Amino acid sequence: MQEELVSFWGLFLSAFISSTIAPGGSEAVLAYMVSAGGFKTEGLVLIATIGNTLGALTTWLLGILAARKFSMENVLSEKKKKALNIVKRWGVWALFFSWLPIVGDGLCFAGGWLRLPFLISCIAIFIGKALRYIFVAFVFI
Repeated sequence: MQEELVSFWGLFLSAFISSTIAPGGSEAVLAYMVSAGGFKTEGLVLIATIGNTLGALTTWLLGILAARKFSMENVLSEKKKKALNIVKRWGVWALFFSWLPIVGDGLCFAGGWLRLPFLISCIAIFIGKALRYIFVAFVFI
């Protein structure tokens, strides 16, 4: 039981960190845990999705805070300006692609910067990330 709990927390933290400050290997952790067996795949997918979504929402909140303090020209890198333009064009639906490597963090940051509606943003992020983790789990079952 204790070992299971540690494994779940490890997956959650891996997914959270992968979606915030550091590139991570949450997919690899999930793949390992699914292929090792002994855990319900649905539970693993849910834990990874929640952790990754909360990490993305942290980035989204950083976008809100940055928008309050700084002007776009002074703060945003070219990568974040591109993400901002994508989110301006596609709105909350762009956040569905927050699971993508490299650009996903920028999309979440831009969503916060633009103050997209929180609940709809959360749902779009969650669905995109869930589909990615479902795919990874399916491949390694």
